[in-house]
Amino acid sequence: MTILSSSIPPRITGVQINYYFVCKRKLWLFSHHIQLEHTSESVEMGNVLHGYSYVRKRKEIQLDDIKIDFFDKNQGIINEVKKSRAIEESHIWQLKYYIYHFKRLGIEVIGQIDYPLLRRRLPIALSPEDEAEIERIMEDIEEINTRQKPPKPTGKRFCKKCSYYELCYV
Repeated sequence: MTILSSSIPPRITGVQINYYFVCKRKLWLFSHHIQLEHTSESVEMGNVLHGYSYVRKRKEIQLDDIKIDFFDKNQGIINEVKKSRAIEESHIWQLKYYIYHFKRLGIEVIGQIDYPLLRRRLPIALSPEDEAEIERIMEDIEEINTRQKPPKPTGKRFCKKCSYYELCYV
């Protein structure tokens, strides 16, 4: 893994952007250092998939608190590997956040979400409207994280598979 540091530290991580779209409670818990992903079979399966997919291209980099699956420097493409499209909106915004962060550093890139199990790729670009939305989302995340208590559980269909399930429903 390559670790880079910028003069513009991100206030928010890509995981937080992802959780913002998945579940605000999960976002709050994660942001308050209650991290249970290591107990999740789903996360473990994703890590295995990530480890075996695109082995020759795998060039994971870390830029401040942002960890990117691999970056094709010749084509200027940030790639994120995901196992399913179940929460695709969160994947898209996580990748748009990475593109946004690179742009703030003066590096123009595009993104691509790879779903190796589905043999599908989804190109992602960042529009000026997306940039404004990301800034709004970052403000909202900061507001959520300053609350004294986490938001209420949402009761979404995928909650039962969440590594935080017991903190919400048991």
